[in-house]
Amino acid sequence: MLQELRVQNLALIDTLHLDLSAQPTGLIVLTGETGAGKSIILQAINLLTGGRGTASWVRGDCDQADIEAVFAVRADHTELHALLDQHALADGEHCIVRRVLTREGRSRLYLNDRSVTARLAAELTANLVNIASQHDQQQLLNARFHLDYLDLFGDLWDQRLQFGQLYRRWQQAAQELRQLREREQDKERQRDFLTFQLTEIRKAGVSAGEDEQLQRERDRLKASDGLLRLVGDAGRILAGTVSGRLTEIRKNLQQAATLDSDLVPLAERLAAAGYELEDLAALLDKYVDDVPTDPSRLEYISARLAELRQLQRKYGTTLEEVLAFADAAEADLARLEDLEAQIGRVERRVDEAAAVALQVAAALSAARQEAAGRLATGMEQELASLSFPQAVFRVDLRPPAEEGMAGLQASGADTVEFLFSANPGEPVKPLVRIVSGGELSRLLLAMKCLLARRDQVDTVIFDEVDAGIGGQAAESVADKISELAGHHQVFCITHLPQIAACADLHFRVEKVVEAGRTRTVMVPLDQDEQVAELARMLGGENPTAQTRAYASELFARKSGRKTP
Repeated sequence: MLQELRVQNLALIDTLHLDLSAQPTGLIVLTGETGAGKSIILQAINLLTGGRGTASWVRGDCDQADIEAVFAVRADHTELHALLDQHALADGEHCIVRRVLTREGRSRLYLNDRSVTARLAAELTANLVNIASQHDQQQLLNARFHLDYLDLFGDLWDQRLQFGQLYRRWQQAAQELRQLREREQDKERQRDFLTFQLTEIRKAGVSAGEDEQLQRERDRLKASDGLLRLVGDAGRILAGTVSGRLTEIRKNLQQAATLDSDLVPLAERLAAAGYELEDLAALLDKYVDDVPTDPSRLEYISARLAELRQLQRKYGTTLEEVLAFADAAEADLARLEDLEAQIGRVERRVDEAAAVALQVAAALSAARQEAAGRLATGMEQELASLSFPQAVFRVDLRPPAEEGMAGLQASGADTVEFLFSANPGEPVKPLVRIVSGGELSRLLLAMKCLLARRDQVDTVIFDEVDAGIGGQAAESVADKISELAGHHQVFCITHLPQIAACADLHFRVEKVVEAGRTRTVMVPLDQDEQVAELARMLGGENPTAQTRAYASELFARKSGRKTP
């Protein structure tokens, strides 16, 4: 049950606080002139259920809109408790949902102070509140949604989800089988192509890093002439001129050291330098001897690098990737050899998945057939109390046109369409072909009442679903909503005085202007104000005495309360 609703800075609402803790069940009615802002209050609840929100909903000159609702959660609401536990959102006997919209267009949703996605909020709040709007009327006209209504009525949703999982498992196996058979048809071409690729790589004798090593060797070969000239000249100069001059210097310093002992260390260092230069000269000679000068080797390396680059262009940017490609091709060849066995294994999986899916689909169809009869009977009973005493409602449950898995879809084997006749002697026809606005409103109300008795949702909201209704039909609709409110918490946004007269709580929604700003307010009405509001709904802003008297009589008759 909705216990409390707080709205701040949403459209024309600056602050709204609705405390319903003392009204666990009953009919809560919202009335008011067109454009007063009744839809804003519904939009606030819709935002809490994961509905789309935009920055345009934030009240002018405010940074953000903030909506919060407190729901009481019954201990026996097993499905909701399971969902809350599954997502670590359980918090005692209450469920607090909050939505924040910012001026910059950001949106945040919280459930029991934990951030949640709009999808999760919608899944959870579907167990707390059920909104019936004119959008639902359009869904009721669309046969595509009729199977959903039937499965909800028959408590078949879990069975339908189970079948959907089996169907998707079969689809995945069937898709895998199709791909394997396509590969089998192309098996020879694939084998030849993979063999060619693998042979090309293996025949080349590629090794990781080979290209880098060859590149370095090629660079040396291409530079051999310059290396021979430069290093050879350096060696000759060192062995000739430099060595000769150094020998002469060393002799002079050695003679000087005999005259002055302080020169002995310098003479020794110079002698060591001479030996080092002799070693350097020998190393340079060896380097010159080792410089590769074989033109045929350079030609081979260039050709080999070109071969490796060709492989890299085809199979990978590096030789490591080329080798990995070869390993993968080898594995693919092995799989091709095992393709026939693979196909056999997957065929068995497809057959097994189909057998299980068909069995569950048959059980689901049988359950739907039984539920369809109960739904038709239930709808006719509900419609009889809504001024359709001889209405005929049928659930046309059609089997698939094709046999086996070809006749199934993710929702099962069945196609459903609701058929209806409001008048005796008239054949039943699809709703979209015969239903008027008033008839559609009552059909939706009948369906919602049937479903409300079967689900665990305590709060039901009707948003102007009484369009096109008047006279005796309005009386019966009011009685039906009042009956539902006997065991549910029912909100009703309405223009019908017959419904408003049944209210346990009645709020008039109106716009007021203060300090140049317009805001929407919800005004709780006492009995006298309720009668006055009924008179306005019946006769406009200036009702006659006769209209006021009828409003008083209507209030007393519908509410069971006498006016003073």
